[in-house]
Amino acid sequence: MKIHEYQAKQLFLDYGINTDKGIVCETPEEVYEAAEKFGKCVVKAQIHSGGRGKGGGVKLASSPDEAREIADNMLGMCLVTKQTGAEGKIVHKVLVTPANEIKKEYYLSVAVDNENAGLVIIASADGGTEIEDMAANHPELIIKENVSVYEGYHGYNGLEVARRMGIPAELKKDFVKMLGSMIKLFLEKNCSLVEINPLIIDGNDKLFALDAKITFDDNALMRHPEIVELRDILEEDPKEVKASEFDLNYISLSGNIGCLVNGAGLAMATMDIISKFGGSPANFLDVGGSATTEKVTAAFEILLSDPNVKAIMVNIFGGIMRCDIIAEGIVFAADKLGINVPLVVRLEGTNVNEGKEILKNSGLNIIAAEDMADAAHKAVNAAKGGM
Repeated sequence: MKIHEYQAKQLFLDYGINTDKGIVCETPEEVYEAAEKFGKCVVKAQIHSGGRGKGGGVKLASSPDEAREIADNMLGMCLVTKQTGAEGKIVHKVLVTPANEIKKEYYLSVAVDNENAGLVIIASADGGTEIEDMAANHPELIIKENVSVYEGYHGYNGLEVARRMGIPAELKKDFVKMLGSMIKLFLEKNCSLVEINPLIIDGNDKLFALDAKITFDDNALMRHPEIVELRDILEEDPKEVKASEFDLNYISLSGNIGCLVNGAGLAMATMDIISKFGGSPANFLDVGGSATTEKVTAAFEILLSDPNVKAIMVNIFGGIMRCDIIAEGIVFAADKLGINVPLVVRLEGTNVNEGKEILKNSGLNIIAAEDMADAAHKAVNAAKGGM
């Protein structure tokens, strides 16, 4: 789960990380009033995306009138960045912060280290740019330091990163403390990323988090109702929001073959085999091992709400999940929704014969498949209009 910059900055302040809270505004008049308090200020679009500055979502204002004019243009705009894709995101609110003097910019983050089952500190002496671009174009500028979740963070971890970043000697103690606070926040709130870009040396010769980005592990949100309250569904794909309401694991993609599968591994294999046959999956969708008719219907609603979907491939291997339950769900969903794209179904496992019989007697125009390869081949052809 992602949150806005202003929410991340509040968490930074709660953990003793030096930053500014700013004032969140939803109208140009509110921006004017906020700017009156700060004088020279920065107006920052609040969307769940990095690279806002390059897209025109971060503007410096020298007066309240200029700040209001910036807000008038920024609020309601569709802000396009590398991370949003071509569709962009609508700006519903902005953050007004005092303008800071910047003497030096750095990049600093804490992320999950999957390779070593721990944490990794990622840093650079050059901040203010997207870390993906930096890693691609100048990998030598990326600094990494592993941190064990068992042994914890030690001062020498921070000192080593500070040395390689070129942090001035008089600020190394503050840097080690700040990094420790970031890791504490990361662990206590079950984050997947805590990022400062840029971390600056300000006009008072202090380390200051000019921006803040935090994402959380969705699987741990049940431990943190206070974090769930920060969720902004206006920033999320409506299909993914609906999927979360029915406990469906769904991720929207850019292809044209909708996938309905039980099990994350099988879902990934399904996407792979569709691609192998020259197709393009429109989504990852795992209905889980205990899907009900209601869940299956919701899954079909989500798939059919995507205008890019030209065919649907159902790939079920019944272990805990019974094939007859899935078949009943397909029939119910078809009757309720009216499936208007080719539907390819492959069933295997528990109660497979009962499931196939239900589909056979349903009167639905279903393209039956014998195995995964057969299903993928037929789904790709159907999406191309060949079946």
